[in-house]
Amino acid sequence: MQNYQWASVDDAPVRELFPGITLRPLWSGEVAKAFVLQMDPGSCWEGLDVHDPGPEEVFVVDGVFNDGTRDYPAGSFIHAPAGSSHVPQSAKGCTLFLFYPEG
Repeated sequence: MQNYQWASVDDAPVRELFPGITLRPLWSGEVAKAFVLQMDPGSCWEGLDVHDPGPEEVFVVDGVFNDGTRDYPAGSFIHAPAGSSHVPQSAKGCTLFLFYPEG
């Protein structure tokens, strides 16, 4: 356990990406990164979210996430391959765990 790293979402710095959408960094390795993204009800990403240079892994912790095409309720896992894109939004609000294995 000596090499374990941990973080509390409550202690992570908050960065507002767009109105009603905040990002909290949890961990950053040599390349990979982990975040918590929170979306207020009615919030929407401004423009297209393109996954570059690598994929995005999303777990919906609570609420309902929409990628511009369909709803994903709490407990859903989404793999967005490198080069894919979407318009993140949430009518009801949601909390997401994001993992970027390639940065």
